[in-house]
Parts: sequence; structure tokens; C-alpha cells
Amino acid sequence: MHCPFCGHEETKVNDSRLAAEGRQIRRRRECLACGERFTTFETAELVMPLVVKSHGSREPFDEQKLRSGLFKALQKRPVEQERVESAVTRIMQRLRGLGEREVRSRQIGEFVMDELRHLDEVAYVRFASVYRSFQDVEAFRDEVEKLRSRRRREPLAGQLSLLSGEDAASKKSGGASKDSKGAKGDDGE
Repeated sequence: MHCPFCGHEETKVNDSRLAAEGRQIRRRRECLACGERFTTFETAELVMPLVVKSHGSREPFDEQKLRSGLFKALQKRPVEQERVESAVTRIMQRLRGLGEREVRSRQIGEFVMDELRHLDEVAYVRFASVYRSFQDVEAFRDEVEKLRSRRRREPLAGQLSLLSGEDAASKKSGGASKDSKGAKGDDGE
């Protein structure tokens, strides 16, 4: 490490400590030529893959764009920012875990939809309607039915019901069961 004061090439490390909740190493250094002391921070450089857009162009991954898309879908929904930040972190970990230099934007969209499905079903349908280019009400209806059948198999805790009166419609069709009532209660309603 070059000394920032005199430019000498040799410095010694006097102290090293973890910083930023373990994501950085703080090093206290001393120049062997001029004796000045200074602090450096070492951080792992995790390179995100390039995003291959649907029309074939490539652009660097943009974490802020990912976050912005999630917040747009979750606009006016009762989801804490902390949960959104956790979702962003999980998506980025999944992208890094692919080990690829390039990833299709479609794959990122699928990761986002998976996270939104767990965060808030209304936000999930909002995002899906744009992402999958729903053309009519039937496309919405199909997506809502997929969510309902998935909810019956694996209830999601802490979410508001996608449609009011969901249980009432289920009873009319004869599809109410103890499991669906139990899932409803687990959802906080």
C-alpha cells in the first residue's frame, strides 16, 4: 500500500479489526518512510453478473433498479422496508450463487416474483401483470387462481388476503375445508 502522504511504497499494518458488521476489515497503517499513520478499509469485491435484456443488449446489474422495482410493486402495501431490503439481499445472493458472468433479465424477474409472492400477494400480482404483460382479465384471474391453489398447499404467514371474502367464495363452491380455514387464521385475519 502506497503512503497517501509521501507516496512511499512500503507501509506496515499496526492493527486490523472487523468493521461494518464484519463486511470490512479496518487496518491501521504506518508509513515506513515518513512515519505518518492512516486507516484503510478492505472490502470483498463481489462482481454481479451482466444483465442480458430481452432484446439482446447487456448492461451492468443495478441494485437500485432492483430495489426500485420492488418498491413500485409494493407501493401502498403494508410491508416493512427491512423485509424489502432482505428480499433484495436474497435476490443478489441467488444471482451471485448462479456463478454466471451474464444472467437474463427474465431470470431476475422470476427471482423478484418469487420474493414478492412471499412478501405480499397483491404486489406479486401487480408485478406479474406488467412482467408477464397480462392482456385481459382472464390472465389476472389465472394468476390469482395459481396463488390460491399455492396458498392451500403452503400458507404464507403475515399476509393480508388477496381478495376480500375469499373464504365466502370458497364455501359457496363447496371447497371450504378445515385446512383453508386454518391457513386463513395463520395469515393474521
